[in-house]
Amino acid sequence: MLILTCSSKLQLLEGVLRKGLPETLLVCGAVMHINRGNPAQHEVVVDSWPEFKAVLTRPRKEVVKDKRDYYANLHAAFYREEDACRTLLENKDAIDWDKAFQLQGLQDGLYQAVKVMAEARSVHMEPHFYQAVLHPDAATLCQNELRSDPFHLGTLNPSHAALLNDTYEFGGNDRSLHYLRSLIEDFPNACLLGHKGKLVAWSLSDALGCLTHGYALPEYRGKGHMKTVMQALARKLHAKDFALYARVLADNKISKQFLSGQGFHLLPWTKYILFLIPNHMK
Repeated sequence: MLILTCSSKLQLLEGVLRKGLPETLLVCGAVMHINRGNPAQHEVVVDSWPEFKAVLTRPRKEVVKDKRDYYANLHAAFYREEDACRTLLENKDAIDWDKAFQLQGLQDGLYQAVKVMAEARSVHMEPHFYQAVLHPDAATLCQNELRSDPFHLGTLNPSHAALLNDTYEFGGNDRSLHYLRSLIEDFPNACLLGHKGKLVAWSLSDALGCLTHGYALPEYRGKGHMKTVMQALARKLHAKDFALYARVLADNKISKQFLSGQGFHLLPWTKYILFLIPNHMK
């Protein structure tokens, strides 16, 4: 395995991954962030170079200090050859299986391989399955006129993290609170603010360039506010040349209808979010 640190190699990798879209969405988003200031302090591991068969993105080892924090310890993987990916994931220098971590990917083989590895290592795996969605032409979404009256568009700040934590599907604890605060501080987001700065609706993006935690408070739903927030965030991501993609639960008809109405296409892949926690930490 190799850790890519050379900026020219990382730029070259980004170009290759962009040509592989949408299959490479997650690792491509991570590499793009690395090449644009690296706010999450991630790094890239490949099985070989330049003809790589598997690529893994992960935090630098000094970044995640809490061994139980699978929110911060975010990994993403993509492979051209499943055996190469399996070999990479089993390499102790690629993934520290003694720490809790999170692994995301779009490939069924990745999920099956990690499941077997986790069982062999007495690591508890908590899988979450989503359908990936992608906007085929984010530029068209960005051309729409933004209407926010009677509210105004804004940007989230760390003081909003507590409310976000209360409404986040994986939230409700101190580690998720810290994670959401880091998303607010490090990555593009958008929100609608009402009287005295009260939050009305919001959407974040993450270290993989994925839209996440889009939410409108119940009393403000059905009035087009999420559409405004989505378009505002789309403009920010499009300006940085990111693909516009998200995840949705397969049975969430309301969210699917909303995303389809914004021009998103359902992709034929499952987005796997795997939380992996050594049994002795449970």
